[in-house]
Amino acid sequence: MNVVKVRLRKPRRVFSFLCTELPLKRDESCIVLSDRGEEFGTCILPPEPCPDEMQKRFSMKVLRKVTEKDAKNCAYIEEEETRARSICLKKIKDRKLPMKLVDVEVTFDKRKIIFYFTADDRVDFRELVRDLAHDLRARIEMRHIQVRDEAKMVGGLGGCGRELCCSSWMNEFRPISMRMAKAQNLSLNPSKISGQCGRLLCCLSYENEQYEAMRKKARQEAKARQAKEPAKVTGDAPAAEKPARSERPERPRKSEEDRSNKSDVAPSRGARGRRKDSDPKAAPPETKADTTTPKSAAPEGTPEKQSVEGEEKKTARRRPRRNRKRKRGPRSDNSAGNQS
Repeated sequence: MNVVKVRLRKPRRVFSFLCTELPLKRDESCIVLSDRGEEFGTCILPPEPCPDEMQKRFSMKVLRKVTEKDAKNCAYIEEEETRARSICLKKIKDRKLPMKLVDVEVTFDKRKIIFYFTADDRVDFRELVRDLAHDLRARIEMRHIQVRDEAKMVGGLGGCGRELCCSSWMNEFRPISMRMAKAQNLSLNPSKISGQCGRLLCCLSYENEQYEAMRKKARQEAKARQAKEPAKVTGDAPAAEKPARSERPERPRKSEEDRSNKSDVAPSRGARGRRKDSDPKAAPPETKADTTTPKSAAPEGTPEKQSVEGEEKKTARRRPRRNRKRKRGPRSDNSAGNQS
């Protein structure tokens, strides 16, 4: 059993097919049996021998070469796809649906038509499907795809000048993050690291594993180099370690005589800052009288004399309060009746 590489008509991707002793040449058309049924394909690499153990991995196979009937059928399918596309675009425009039609595919048996579209939000296309089924007289299927799938189906050339990887050989998309671009010291300008689909380039993941491996190796070499180098001795002496609590010398305790002597020298103060040995009832120290102008010599009507007379009047007005009992009047008849 041989294995051959075939590019399908839609989607334009290369798959491996099992092939009997059918002589196929490069760029020769053939009919293959895939998961979706019979499809039209083109041979990319001629058949190569395959061991029996590898045959279990391939489930698709080549049926036959393209005949005249198959060629006419393929031409009719292409015309039908063009007509279905124009009808669908007209219906979308009439109903003002927020969707973008990407591609149309008619199956090899001409029983089903698949419409691929992109949209930012969910679209209600039930009425659109009814109109298309009425006009095309076939089973209609609408598939919502992402922008990366759109680039895979449409194809094109990348910034490197080669065909897009997703449309040529990639079978599935890998997750891409901005961290990959930072690890490779690339420009973080979105226009330089984005592909035709507007997302990050798929080729950022190709060398990311090598960068991580080299960075890990460099860290290990740096650690080994630090372990081999002797410790550097500086001019300053190292700080002495603190002795343990058990090794510290005990402080001599003070005797009662020292405490008594200290109390005689510096008497303790009370809560309000007064000395304990001082008498609070002691008379305040005498102050020196002003001999320049005695109070008796001050003339009448001066401010000093007026202030003295005012203080005497204030002290005369102040009288001690007496506990005066509140006089109560005779009880009324209503209160007496309530008590009874």
